[in-house]
Amino acid sequence: MPTQDELFAAVDALLAGAEPGPQLPEPADRARLREAAGVTQAQLAKALQSTVQTVKNYENGRSAPRSPRLEAYVRLLEGWAVKYPAPESAPAASTVDQVPAAFAPAPVVSAPEPAADAVEESAEAAPQAPSVPAARPAAARPGGPALRRAARPAPYFDGQFPNGPLVVLDGDGTAYGVGGLLLECPATTLAQLVTWTLTESGLGTARLHRNGRDGDPLVVLTAEAAERFGLPATLDDDPATRRSQRLPEDHKVVKALARSKWQLTRRGFGPWARIYKPVKDGRRQCVQLAVLPWRALDTRAWGNADQLPAPDLARVLGVYAQRVITPRGSTATCGLELMTALRPPTRAVRDEATGGWVSAPNPGALTEVYEAAPPEVLTEHPAAQGWEGGFLDEESYQWIRPVETLSEAEMVEPFAVGIDINTAYLAAAARLSVGLSGPVHVTNPVFDKKTPGSWFVDLSHIPTDPRLPSPFTPTGKPPEGPAWYTTATVAYAIELGHDVAPIEAYLREKAGAYLDPWHDRLREAYVTTMAEAGIPVDKEADERAFLAAMTAHRLLKGAGSDLGALRAALAAEGLGHLAELGDDQLSSAVWRHHQIATVLSAVKSTVKFGIGKLRERPQGLTYKPGEPWSALERPTWRPDIRAAVIAKARVNMHRKMANLAKANGRYPLGVNNDCVVYASPGSSPLDFLPLTGSGKVLPGTFRLGATPGLSKVEGVQQMLTVVDWLERDQPINPARHIKGYDSSDVDGK
Repeated sequence: MPTQDELFAAVDALLAGAEPGPQLPEPADRARLREAAGVTQAQLAKALQSTVQTVKNYENGRSAPRSPRLEAYVRLLEGWAVKYPAPESAPAASTVDQVPAAFAPAPVVSAPEPAADAVEESAEAAPQAPSVPAARPAAARPGGPALRRAARPAPYFDGQFPNGPLVVLDGDGTAYGVGGLLLECPATTLAQLVTWTLTESGLGTARLHRNGRDGDPLVVLTAEAAERFGLPATLDDDPATRRSQRLPEDHKVVKALARSKWQLTRRGFGPWARIYKPVKDGRRQCVQLAVLPWRALDTRAWGNADQLPAPDLARVLGVYAQRVITPRGSTATCGLELMTALRPPTRAVRDEATGGWVSAPNPGALTEVYEAAPPEVLTEHPAAQGWEGGFLDEESYQWIRPVETLSEAEMVEPFAVGIDINTAYLAAAARLSVGLSGPVHVTNPVFDKKTPGSWFVDLSHIPTDPRLPSPFTPTGKPPEGPAWYTTATVAYAIELGHDVAPIEAYLREKAGAYLDPWHDRLREAYVTTMAEAGIPVDKEADERAFLAAMTAHRLLKGAGSDLGALRAALAAEGLGHLAELGDDQLSSAVWRHHQIATVLSAVKSTVKFGIGKLRERPQGLTYKPGEPWSALERPTWRPDIRAAVIAKARVNMHRKMANLAKANGRYPLGVNNDCVVYASPGSSPLDFLPLTGSGKVLPGTFRLGATPGLSKVEGVQQMLTVVDWLERDQPINPARHIKGYDSSDVDGK
């Protein structure tokens, strides 16, 4: 017990004011300085005598070093800051009526300037997005020199690829790039286009990992550009191409490419065509094409982005490329490619015998194709043929609460409020240990929550409250006997206080957090884009301010050209400061929020469909069950990793629901994937969620916020409507329809 003199001495020292300790820069600057110095996280961890995960935590702002490591880290960062000063950039947007730098129209700089009448004429001819008010900023299409460059944000400047990752090519040869870039493309054939892209355009992206490869340039063809190069307006007119969504090998465009010695991948010439020649002098010769009129941009991920004017589309795709990866197919493909780009399977090592460089496996990556465990595969898989031992069924929730379990108090509540967990799969992927080696079959194993794998165990003896879904099945119904589960599901059974005795298992002895870099990059992309929408992203941000900002974003992104109706909706939601904006300001805000929402949707789809592609199904009308398919040839065909992510997300959801029930006795009415619906006395989630003494949502339940794993409002319905859905002979899941439509059909949920 300290004496009074000791306590007074300590207090007096505080009153006198001690020298402030070493101050760390912002987390983003810590990562920027390290990358500018060309130092890896592993090298920094070694210098600080720490771990790579700890360095990641420093750079994500999750933790900070303590003395004496703090002083050493600050000294290093200060030294780098002198060598690599931060580039000047526009301040981040903090409210919905500010202009985020990434979405601000960039002025085109050219010499000489085109005639004023030419600019006006071309501006009037520029196409407009159908749902965006005409008053929004519009980019002119000037004539003049072959190359014009506008001022661009610093991330797009690169010595090797000075013009950014991509262009959107219009029918007159104008190529619209990121940051307002304009290039003149003289090509009249696809062979010329590919050659121009590789030799003159300056397009591409630097590798995301030192052992990876640079990103191929992307050229997006508008309908007019596709026509210019002899491509059909659609693949749906011809029965053959309608089925395959590919040009036939005897098409004149494909034959012309072959005559020019260009090759196509096994996917052929479809909406996303990859055209290449073999590596020459150690350099890739590959260009990615996206054909807009062939539905290259899936509306589930990109909305109506393909209807944007070329400059706006270049801006949206450029932001995605900068924050995630240059698009190279569906968002599912992008999600999977991002995993490989951040964790390349091989690295260069010195051969001690010859002194030369050779390729070797990259630690922590998926480096080879392993034979699959029978319970983890699809029923079409060769390993499943003749297998009768059951399969993993780790999927997201699709559960409807039995109407007879509703209390009278619940049924007379005026509202049903749906809340949605932000990027639930992304939150589940954080620090998730997955297998990095092949499965090993074990009988009567002792359960270990640190070992990834699939466990055959009986959980049917565990009691379940009928007002909650079972945590062990996607249907929410209790299991009826032994079944296969991932490590996360079995570990949760133990967390709930129950004993487990696995009968057999397929385990992976080598494990690691393979998805961590993927999680970190996509989390940063999601949070940054949310912040640009004026949504507070600090975990400690006021939850009421968060709900108001989300409401403003929802109304602005969904607005059309009727500004009067928008003003009325904003005023009705208590957002009078936005309703009072002038026409130009309000139109500009709508235009920006349309594009921000498109990027957000694409990021979320990259997470969801990227995880799904770890278990890609066979495709093609001629496929027969039992035959192998091409996806099985890649190391990233890993249904066990997909199952582990989904199981952890489902367990996280159940834990929140159970904690809410303990806190205030409220139970869900239905669950659909990452959305759950509750009866509520008001239309806000704050009306039914348990609150702490400070007025914040109780931790462990559905805390509100913008970061992955926190929650937001999904929709609101009258409770009478929801009760009607539940009382039907074929009950309707309220979580699927809480927006007023079937989200599984429209949103892909």
